[in-house]
Amino acid sequence: MRRPAAPTPQAVAPAGDVLVGIVAKVHGLRGELAVEIRTDSPEERFAAGSVLRARRRGAPDTTLTVESSRPHSGRLLVRFTEAPDRTAAEGLRGVQLLVPAADLAPPEDPDEFHPHQLEGLRAELADGSLVGIVREVVLGPGGDLLAVSREGRPDALVPFVTEIVPTIDLAGGRVVLEPPEGLLDLDV
Repeated sequence: MRRPAAPTPQAVAPAGDVLVGIVAKVHGLRGELAVEIRTDSPEERFAAGSVLRARRRGAPDTTLTVESSRPHSGRLLVRFTEAPDRTAAEGLRGVQLLVPAADLAPPEDPDEFHPHQLEGLRAELADGSLVGIVREVVLGPGGDLLAVSREGRPDALVPFVTEIVPTIDLAGGRVVLEPPEGLLDLDV
């Protein structure tokens, strides 16, 4: 993800995995699945032969091998070797498609970050006082937000833009916030 430009639609999942797609629905009779893309490298993540971890709440993880993929109406239509027909594909609705975070190369641009790099960092004000911990990067159509967990208070949603988050210190494990007046007072 790049700050403050358009969001990179990736999110982190538990156990060091990065979400790259979500199966939305079955498309056609041959087992193609409409996948909502959550990566800015779909041509790499969904290339034929790629192996993805499939996660469904309440079930053990499995793996899926991409047989083919093609763009369609803002999504990808993906066929997996393990789902050769519509009936098999129906069972994959809602599955999260993941890759290990360790498989991601660090971004070349110093103003670009993977969400998993930000999650868990301390969120501090310029004077060093602790606001909380970045719990999640929330990707939205209007821009990205940092969900900062605060002790004894609801999460603060902080717009991930240079004016409000001027410093990201990965080595130091922190982000520095310069929020406009009242932003952190909101209990959403």
